[in-house]
Amino acid sequence: MALFRQLELDFRITAALTPALSLRGTTPSPGEGKSDALAMSSCSASDRRSSNRNGYSCDTELEALARELLRANGAVRIANDVRVEWNLRLKSCAGRADYREKLITLNPELHRHPHEIDRTFRHELAHLLAQFRAGRRRILPHGKEWRAACVDLGIGDEKRCHNLPFPFIERARRFLYKCPNCKRDFPRVRKIHRAIACLACCQKHNGGDFDPRFRLKLCSAAL
Repeated sequence: MALFRQLELDFRITAALTPALSLRGTTPSPGEGKSDALAMSSCSASDRRSSNRNGYSCDTELEALARELLRANGAVRIANDVRVEWNLRLKSCAGRADYREKLITLNPELHRHPHEIDRTFRHELAHLLAQFRAGRRRILPHGKEWRAACVDLGIGDEKRCHNLPFPFIERARRFLYKCPNCKRDFPRVRKIHRAIACLACCQKHNGGDFDPRFRLKLCSAAL
């Protein structure tokens, strides 16, 4: 897991909304981010999931649990909007959370490790709860706000990365970006199409808010 993350922000006033987070991915994967047993209901996994044609399937049981947990922790306003899906496109990361969409996405490979499903689900839900509590303020993906949310969701000992034996796919990082201030490199698989700034510099010099002075600059792109 990289020790450094970028701060992403559209130039529109969307500072309150976090981008899709790569959570509990791969073990030491450089791009993406574990789970205590929960007694799942007696219905089978296939009963709980309604598939569509895009590799996604909705988990109505986990959605109901997510709404219950959010309401119990004061996040009533977003409880009815939360969705939980299984996504066949996820490979090495166990799950993701997208606050903009109020969406938790889980890797179907977790069904090979059923004791990990609940903790992974709560790990991702903690991201939504933490950002809800923070409001428009930017927070670190696995910072103190997320850790506090994990405690409230019953996984106080949660780690930022899983150690499940998911397949790891190494992708060439063809685009190299650099912070104009600290000169740190940011290799990326895909070209960046929005304003992204160096998080460390924004925290150090601008209170954690987006600062165009530290917007990442494209240095090279392998063809």
